[in-house]
Amino acid sequence: MPRIVLAYGLLGLIPFLAPPLLTVAVPAHGGALALVALAYGALILSFLGGARWGLAVATPAPGLLTVSFAMLPTLAALALLLYPGLPRPLQLLALAALLTLHYVWDALSPGLPHWYPRLRAMLTLGAATGLVAMAWLVLHAPGWHGEMMI
Repeated sequence: MPRIVLAYGLLGLIPFLAPPLLTVAVPAHGGALALVALAYGALILSFLGGARWGLAVATPAPGLLTVSFAMLPTLAALALLLYPGLPRPLQLLALAALLTLHYVWDALSPGLPHWYPRLRAMLTLGAATGLVAMAWLVLHAPGWHGEMMI
């Protein structure tokens, strides 16, 4: 796999892994850090959908189904951000699940570079770990009673 792609991919894990680590260090900021993790995760999910859309439309005859499916990550990410009353831990866990589903789509798709599924597996594992850890920390935060934080 190209080193630059690996380097940027690994650097892209920082906003997934830093919020739970910082929450452990400074619990009072857990609500804001959960929002950071959620927003960044939504951006990445949308980015992945855009990458698939770009691959599809680069072909001479883009398939309706592929182009349509490529739009779903952006819509799902927006829905998770804006759904009223959805508890933050559930948002974070849903986002981890959606990123994992997108990985499965990528891993099973033909026509991608041979190294891409391995890269996506590593990055998806890192992203999902950070999101699940953040959800756990929010659930166990003192004073949290199911409401959205921030």
